[in-house]
Amino acid sequence: QVQLVESGGGLVQPGGSLSLSCAVSGNIASTYNMGWHRQAPGKQRELVAQYIGGGITHFADFVKGRFTISRDNAKNMVNLQMNNLSPEDTAVYYCNALILSDGRVADYWGQGTQVTVSP
Repeated sequence: QVQLVESGGGLVQPGGSLSLSCAVSGNIASTYNMGWHRQAPGKQRELVAQYIGGGITHFADFVKGRFTISRDNAKNMVNLQMNNLSPEDTAVYYCNALILSDGRVADYWGQGTQVTVSP
């Protein structure tokens, strides 16, 4: 069984920073792409950032250089550093990873962590 557990969400003022972490555990043979999505109330879930591998990353346009994504392969973790946050960044942030487990490749998701940006 594979588990993804996010941490680091919370309340921050506009212009502030938060760092999210996601730890992957379980019966894992290989971990491929890892990334973060978010879902605001009344909106569809959208990609925030993705670590594809080999140092290649992809960011949504709305990130605009404010966020960075990093991966710790030894710990099987992916982190999202978010700077210069605005109220529009308020959402539940979900970690996801493409993982080979028990002979099959599947996309796994965490339970989400709330990020609220408010004065």
